[in-house]
Amino acid sequence: AVVERRSIPQWFLKITAYAEELLQGLDELDGWPDAVKTMQRNWIGRSEGAEFEMSVCDAGGAPERDGRRVRVFTTRPDTSFGMTYAVLAPEHPLVPEITRPERRAAVERFVAQAKLATEEARLAVDGGLEKRGVFTGAYLFNPFTGKPVPLYLADYVLMGYGTGAIMAVPGQDRRDWDFAVSHGLPIVRTVAPPAGWDGGPWLEDGPAINSEWLNGLDVAAAKEKAIQWLVEQGIGERKVNYRLRDWGVSRQRYWGCPIPVIYCAACGALPVPEADLPVVLPEDVTFMGVQSPIKVDPEWRKTTCPECGGPAERETDTFDTFMESSWYYARYCCPGAQGQLDERADYWLPIDQYIGGIEHAILHLMYFRFYHKLMRDAGMVKTAEPATRLLCQGMVVADTFYRKDAEGKFHWINPADVEVERDARGKAVAARQRADGAPVEFGGVEKMSKSKNNGVDPHRLVDRYGADTVRLFSVSDSPPHQSLEWSESGVEGASRFLRRVWSQVLAHVEGGPCGAPDPAALDDEQREIRRLVHDTIAKVS
Repeated sequence: AVVERRSIPQWFLKITAYAEELLQGLDELDGWPDAVKTMQRNWIGRSEGAEFEMSVCDAGGAPERDGRRVRVFTTRPDTSFGMTYAVLAPEHPLVPEITRPERRAAVERFVAQAKLATEEARLAVDGGLEKRGVFTGAYLFNPFTGKPVPLYLADYVLMGYGTGAIMAVPGQDRRDWDFAVSHGLPIVRTVAPPAGWDGGPWLEDGPAINSEWLNGLDVAAAKEKAIQWLVEQGIGERKVNYRLRDWGVSRQRYWGCPIPVIYCAACGALPVPEADLPVVLPEDVTFMGVQSPIKVDPEWRKTTCPECGGPAERETDTFDTFMESSWYYARYCCPGAQGQLDERADYWLPIDQYIGGIEHAILHLMYFRFYHKLMRDAGMVKTAEPATRLLCQGMVVADTFYRKDAEGKFHWINPADVEVERDARGKAVAARQRADGAPVEFGGVEKMSKSKNNGVDPHRLVDRYGADTVRLFSVSDSPPHQSLEWSESGVEGASRFLRRVWSQVLAHVEGGPCGAPDPAALDDEQREIRRLVHDTIAKVS
């Protein structure tokens, strides 16, 4: 079946209410990696600008009788004189109302196509832009120039950000420029590029041009003056938007904690009374492989309304698993506590050292911080952040080898089953399977995984080199935050080092050339060296 995006009713946690605090709190997390903090800043995506209204009009600028207006958000109100068209997201609720009859068929085709695309594909800067927009037949009145601009739909505008409508200034934006070129729309620069600029949108600072009462101002000053003008005219306001969206916690599957909501025909959606928590999943269920068994079990859904006592039904969506991993650390601090967290959580929190993969930077680690602030505001903990230091450990990576069968399917072969021929620099130049001597292809260095069959069995290496050698290589080859590239030669190097240590210690114990001398026979310089040696031993121990 063709996969398409549809709107379905779901439950959310309003993480957007904490967007600014989550952003500002990053400045206090000195013990967190810069890479994680940067990813969270970008994910929150704070942008300052203006939101203002434009009237829907005809090609001559005459407003519609019903007075429809479109609100747009822009981070660059200073470029408004260069607006040569405007854009709505295909999902915008005004699309059916403002589309002119002669454009309706083309618009509906475009909206249907947009539903089939992922957000990542829609936001891509390059490729296929000429196919990614359609004219609605309507116009918007640009209050800055007093002229109408054509109103398009384009899939690079999303409903989830801002108002789902933008003013397009191709002279100062790459996507707007490409779209304007593809659709033959005019381009008006509003920021002067430097001398010798060879075309394309100018995205940096410069004096305002073609902007009447903004001409000559730099970007910051022009922005401020444009926002003030919108406020004075009563058609706009200063606005801060965030890329961050509310956290969707509904899952349409069986396993997980059922969301504690009851639906009553008379009273609406109500929370399950606290005395009846937690809602427990039924265990006598039949899995059909199509949908969650609790969604097709009318008996489990039946309950009574906590307000009117009438018949009601339970919510059958279950919580996202990130819900539990967002607060488990606080529960570890006070096991056995009945109900809420107790004073032990305040004693132990915040966590001194948290360890986890960087792949969780914008999901678990964001929810983790948000949930801690929720618990603080509910009086359950006293601190603002859950962890003072974070270590994102690197992956263990290893060579991969494969063969392709006649149908082009990849068959991954474990490195232990491959003989590798290397050049003087250690680079693999040929490889063959030990079992039959047939050549295999080198697939590059990848993190160890079952799918690429490049995991290394430590027991084989322990049997060959000893456990101390394997441990030493694991902890000495690279810092914990970097990837560890597994190699047999590295293990052999650790083994040679330990053999040298062994021989030195054995010679010392047997009183050979390195045997311990009589302290009374040492001179001052030798005694100083001996003192430093023992000082070092004490520190190491």
